[in-house]
Amino acid sequence: MPDAPGLELIRQQINERNADAVLDTTFEHDQPALIADPGQVLAVLRWLRDEPGQQYRFLSSLHAADYLPAEPRFAVHYELLNMPRVERVRVKALLGDPAAGENGAAAAALPEIDSCVELFPTAEFQEREAYDFFGIVFRGHPDLRRILMPEDYVGWPQRRDFPIGGEPVLFTKDEPDSPGWYE
Repeated sequence: MPDAPGLELIRQQINERNADAVLDTTFEHDQPALIADPGQVLAVLRWLRDEPGQQYRFLSSLHAADYLPAEPRFAVHYELLNMPRVERVRVKALLGDPAAGENGAAAAALPEIDSCVELFPTAEFQEREAYDFFGIVFRGHPDLRRILMPEDYVGWPQRRDFPIGGEPVLFTKDEPDSPGWYE
């Protein structure tokens, strides 16, 4: 995995070709991460995949996160792997919440980012899962629809503001007449 100076060199090389494509670099849990401009994330992923000496050709994971109450609220994480060197690098694109109005009122808008299925075909189902659970729209996706939730399901269940409903469940260990119950 690239060390901190190596990660800064990667950032510099990408930004020479695509101005301000990489906004920052970080190490999270001892993993290098490039913070990419969401509008240029495909250029960053393409450079990491195609540039001689980099060759991060395998997208091992694509997932989303909701950082509410932080702003930007959402992130799409791309975990890339260089298999010959067994090195990983993470690319993170931070997305604001277009549904939050000036007075905190919600609108029907969803966060959007370009699909990377053309670069990494394995992203097809992973992008659908991020859409299904977080409502992040991947522009240019060949079949963007729900993958795990029913098609008529309303809402985005992995968002932090999603209501946690359900019914209370009474377990036998909580009943006074059951063995093992303590007062």
